[in-house]
Amino acid sequence: MNLKSGFFDKQRSSRIIHDELHANGQLATELISLMPVMTNRPIVVVCIGTDRSTGDSLGPLVGTLLAEKPESPFYVYGTLEDPIHAVNLDEKLKEIKQKHFHPFIIGIDACLGRFKSVGTIQLGSGPVKPGAGVNKDLPPVGDMHITGIVNVSGFMEFFVLQNTRLSLVMKMAKTIANGIHMASTHYPTKAPWSDLNWNQEQEQTN
Repeated sequence: MNLKSGFFDKQRSSRIIHDELHANGQLATELISLMPVMTNRPIVVVCIGTDRSTGDSLGPLVGTLLAEKPESPFYVYGTLEDPIHAVNLDEKLKEIKQKHFHPFIIGIDACLGRFKSVGTIQLGSGPVKPGAGVNKDLPPVGDMHITGIVNVSGFMEFFVLQNTRLSLVMKMAKTIANGIHMASTHYPTKAPWSDLNWNQEQEQTN
């Protein structure tokens, strides 16, 4: 769980409202633009969080939704059944790097931010830093990151997380999972797609 919504400001990033029109396609387009071109590196999605906290369940919900989709060239770690969290993060990262040679890792986590930003999905180059807002010394995760602002920061963050609306977290998780899956079906060609193509695929994933 990353409590800081504004991190690695000098690196490239973008923001998408989870329920805006064609959010899935926008996320897929932005995701592919941040990924390496024609690489042999395995693409690994690391979904961080725990189902013991509603707000912090975004990551494992995304992982579970991705695991339920048709076969993808991306590898997914961190689900509701087998979550990746503060206690086992080091161990899981070592396991992933032993299993996959020089992986390109996409780190996914929930975060807190400004009231007007709640429901926003952020994509950017560079890692996500789990636990940064609560002074936990956890390793950064990812060559790029996707974070979802699930609630408001600034006061009693753990209580806020526990009382985050599951409906919002679930909607955001579906958008992120659908966008990642759409990207996986086109990567690594990085060909241009029309809005029509993305819109047709989005209708099929909703």
